[in-house]
Amino acid sequence: MAEGLIVVLLLAIIVMVVIVKTAIVVPQQSAYVVERLGKYSNTLSAGFHILVPFVDAIRYKHSLKETAVDIPEQVCITKDNVQVGVDGVLYMKVLNPERASYGISDFKFAIAQLAQTTLRSEVGRIDLDRTFEERTNINLSVVSELDKASEPWGVKVLRYEIKNITPPGDILAAMEKQMRAEREKRAMVLTSEGQRDAAINTAEGEKQQVIKASEAKKQQQINEAEGQAAAILSVAEATSEGIRKVAQAIQAPGGYEAVQMRIAEQYITQFGKLAQEGNTLIVPASISDVGSMIAMAMNVIRQGDNDGSRLVDTLK
Repeated sequence: MAEGLIVVLLLAIIVMVVIVKTAIVVPQQSAYVVERLGKYSNTLSAGFHILVPFVDAIRYKHSLKETAVDIPEQVCITKDNVQVGVDGVLYMKVLNPERASYGISDFKFAIAQLAQTTLRSEVGRIDLDRTFEERTNINLSVVSELDKASEPWGVKVLRYEIKNITPPGDILAAMEKQMRAEREKRAMVLTSEGQRDAAINTAEGEKQQVIKASEAKKQQQINEAEGQAAAILSVAEATSEGIRKVAQAIQAPGGYEAVQMRIAEQYITQFGKLAQEGNTLIVPASISDVGSMIAMAMNVIRQGDNDGSRLVDTLK
């Protein structure tokens, strides 16, 4: 009875081992490489699979997800012979599990080593100052070279990113001094440009002020000339009107008698001023005869022209 129980247990264990060896569940985004009697048989995708007991065996398991591989820091020499430490991270994905299994023994190690050598080559082509600017171009160049090399291995290199570029301490100090000098230079240039613009604006303002002042003076002179012309015209018109009024008054009854009286008054007034000023003058002998002077003035009026200009001159 005990021997029968042992046999049953052994059979149960054998069945369990067979089930474990033959029933395989492959997770999502994974691929298992199966060998039959030591030779590649097929690749199992995600799902449930049954293997041939003691004939089929799973030799390699690959993840089909995108994988990030850290690339250790290494020393690279730039074109201008400066040593810099560069590290990065590489992103890749297995596309062909069979090639990844049999094309190379360890594709991750191989790609990491190839990334380091390619990076050293790319950094050696450019100067130190350009390494920070050309980071994107360096990444693209590394990806292009790695993708060509990893294609026979069934692996696709998606991208490469440089994490840090670390120059030596003395180089960092020199770069800091250079950057400070550049900032001071830009500040001086901006200051000088500001002073130049201010001087130009000041000169332009003074120019506009002179132009405006000259235009104002010009307009003032024009206005004054127009005012003087208008005043002269008004005086001339008033004088002409006065002459016409005097001429009409003379033609009226009693006009000549009034003129004689006005001439006599003016004559006596002016003759009295001669006596008061005490100047030595030579005058005609008949100047003291008022009657003769009035008769002479009236004769001038009678012989004058019709506009009465001589009359006005005589009355003045």
